[in-house]
Amino acid sequence: MTGTRGPLNAFLDLDDIPVSNAQSGPLAGLRLAVKDIYDVAGYRTGCGNPQKYREASPASATAPAVQALLDSGARFVGKTQTDELAFSLMGLNAHFPSPTNPAAPDRVTGGSSSGSAAAVAGGLADIATGSDTGGSIRAPASFCGLIGLRTTHGRISLEGAMPLAPSLDTFGWFAGDMVTYEKVGAVLLGDDRQRHDLARPLALDALDGLVLGPQEAAEYRAMVRAVASVLGTPRTVAPLSHSTDDLYWCFRKLQGYEAWQNHGVWISQGDRMLGPGVKERFEHGATIDGGTAQRETERRVSFRLGLTDLLGEDGVLVLPTAPGAAPLKAASFDDLQTYRERALRLLCLSGLSGFPQITLPLGQVAGAPFGLSLLGPENSDRQLLALAARILSAHQGSA
Repeated sequence: MTGTRGPLNAFLDLDDIPVSNAQSGPLAGLRLAVKDIYDVAGYRTGCGNPQKYREASPASATAPAVQALLDSGARFVGKTQTDELAFSLMGLNAHFPSPTNPAAPDRVTGGSSSGSAAAVAGGLADIATGSDTGGSIRAPASFCGLIGLRTTHGRISLEGAMPLAPSLDTFGWFAGDMVTYEKVGAVLLGDDRQRHDLARPLALDALDGLVLGPQEAAEYRAMVRAVASVLGTPRTVAPLSHSTDDLYWCFRKLQGYEAWQNHGVWISQGDRMLGPGVKERFEHGATIDGGTAQRETERRVSFRLGLTDLLGEDGVLVLPTAPGAAPLKAASFDDLQTYRERALRLLCLSGLSGFPQITLPLGQVAGAPFGLSLLGPENSDRQLLALAARILSAHQGSA
């Protein structure tokens, strides 16, 4: 693996190996890009780390979720860059040139599904697979002006994928339009077990207050009005029983603990040349013991029960996807870390609960995309897609 290829640094520069697909089906004619944490038969899975790539053997089988897309007619067009070991949120991998954000070239794409987001936003693919542990579908989608669903945890198979933190990891995908997005959802999700219409919009002041400043707050209010035109005005509810800070640290500790359990042995076998930020996050995970993980798991269960009660069967939480537009590529490491910590306070609710969340490209700040999210009850994924389609249609009709 020598680097990336193409104008956006989205695709890895790999030898082309034929990947067969069905010639007909609901996804026929659509180009599919695959994040390089998923096995594709004949290709090595590099996971964003050159040593990992060199040590890997070519995959003997394609990850089942990816295979389902191929069997539905999608055509494989390449493997996409990922942040190193999928443990980052900005789309900056120390080993590769950064993908370009076609919607805002001076800003990051977001990660870890960085190349996939760039490929779809830049018109190089119609569908691109990603994953979401801490926000790696939702943040890049918001940053690049795309649709992105973090699916209900466990609903789509992650067989044939690199694990990061299995109790948080989910399969996801990008598309630029709702028709394509729903076609993929029909292939991968099947029918919802949650059948109630999502008709009760809710808001939390603690989440709405995490936007960066007055310009972002004004744009977020405009996005909420777009949602209200379809659903009605969200009702502000009492604060959750756990603060956003407590939930952020619960997420960080559980993610760090599980990431070290999965990768610590390999990392400890030699100098893996981990990039800045990724290295420190794994080191943090190494310090978390089983007792701490158990206590945070109990906090997580308590939070999940509270969110279940809040949403019921028909509730949908309306929230900013991220604090604002994507950070500038020229931002300092410390500024990127500060943004990341603020973003995770918004993104961690879906991860800790396991409930689905979709981000919609409804807004802009300083000429760059800024998404709004809807978080629904467990297994309401396709209900969320249907609601998102209504909101986007109304928004586009009023533009």
